[in-house]
Amino acid sequence: MKIYKIIFILLILAAMPMSVQAKSKSKPLVADKIEYVNLDWWKQFGDENLNKNLMFAYENNRDLKIATASTKQAQQVVKMAFADQLPQLTFNPQISREFTSSEIHFGGVAIPDYNQNRFLLPITMTYEADIWGENYLRTKSMKERLEMIKQDERASYIAITTALASNYYNLIKADKLIENQEKLVDLQTKLVKLYEKKYEGGLCPIQQVLNSRQLLTLYKEDLNNLKEKQDVLENQLKVILGDRNVTQINRTSYDKIKTVNLPADIKTEAIQNRPDLIKSEYYIKKMGIDVKVARREFLPKFVVFGQVGFNAYSLSKVFGSHSFLSNIGVMPSLDLFTGGKKMAMLRYKKLEYEKALEMYEKTILTSIQEVNDAMMSAKTARANLQSSKERYKIENDKYALVEKRLAIGTSTDVEIMEAKEALIMSEKSEISNKINTIISAINIYKAVGGVDYMPYEELL
Repeated sequence: MKIYKIIFILLILAAMPMSVQAKSKSKPLVADKIEYVNLDWWKQFGDENLNKNLMFAYENNRDLKIATASTKQAQQVVKMAFADQLPQLTFNPQISREFTSSEIHFGGVAIPDYNQNRFLLPITMTYEADIWGENYLRTKSMKERLEMIKQDERASYIAITTALASNYYNLIKADKLIENQEKLVDLQTKLVKLYEKKYEGGLCPIQQVLNSRQLLTLYKEDLNNLKEKQDVLENQLKVILGDRNVTQINRTSYDKIKTVNLPADIKTEAIQNRPDLIKSEYYIKKMGIDVKVARREFLPKFVVFGQVGFNAYSLSKVFGSHSFLSNIGVMPSLDLFTGGKKMAMLRYKKLEYEKALEMYEKTILTSIQEVNDAMMSAKTARANLQSSKERYKIENDKYALVEKRLAIGTSTDVEIMEAKEALIMSEKSEISNKINTIISAINIYKAVGGVDYMPYEELL
């Protein structure tokens, strides 16, 4: 009957950490990763291909997988820290055979040389009584570290999202610029032929023919550079998408791209959602906790220990009632001299806390700078887009005048082709500035930490 009681007690002790672990698993998981990037804000651009590419990258991007793995590792570190708050059970069986070659004396009693077997089957329990809350604080510190790593993961999602979107729109710009550049090359090729005919007829000097040929080589060079840029952007997007089997980047035509009304101003409070700023706040909290832990290192520790099991000198009698083994006790511990190690650690943690405060202030300044830089870039892009639109309208009007003159016979084919080239060159500038406004909006989104700073009505 006594053996059954012992087995029942052992089962209860063994189940304690399992029940705690099962309880911890019922806690809510990490927030959905889509919340990191505010996907609804990206849907406002009305670009289904962009949305599909983003979702594909979230599933396959290697940097995001690394960031997620780091977060999961940090979760396990928290569990390990929490485990230190629980009793530890170990089973250390020992089977041995002892040999003595001389007599053993206990006062007047002499035991001759002998040999014997020993079977020791103990379950040992140790528990550090967390009187000062030191182990609890260590776990809390690890939780703050987990939150820091979650912000690193969130920053990775925002960085990958903005990098993909920026490259995506730059690729669309490259497509349209290549299309226009090919038109320029085609027009200039025709102009070269016309000037050559005029030269052969004695209607223009050779210098004009050479200038026309030279301009054609410049247009071809620009076309080659654009094709190279297009290829580089495609390669970069394939890396961001994270799948080596991707052969083509699906994208929307430039003519279907919506322009963006950039905000005139953004309040400084917008930086509160930046991952680096939130991470700095968690770092301050963590270091404050670590300082408390370092102080508690000077206090005594109390380890409760106990052992229950069987100790026998014959295998057939291992589980007999007479072989039952048990003990329990409390072991206080206080370090009297450690060579100044604990004091040095306390000072180190205090300095780390001061450093965390300075890093927080620096992060605020950097955040404000990045938001201001993004806003200045956006204002410049908006002004340039407006100027390029006006310039394109003027070139369009000039081209219409040349067409009218050609209709009444006061203009030539050369003049209409040169006017067409000027119109295409002006359109190239508008294309670049239009995409730059979109990228400026993306940069602001990144600078404010991926929040929706611009309502839907501002998207045209």
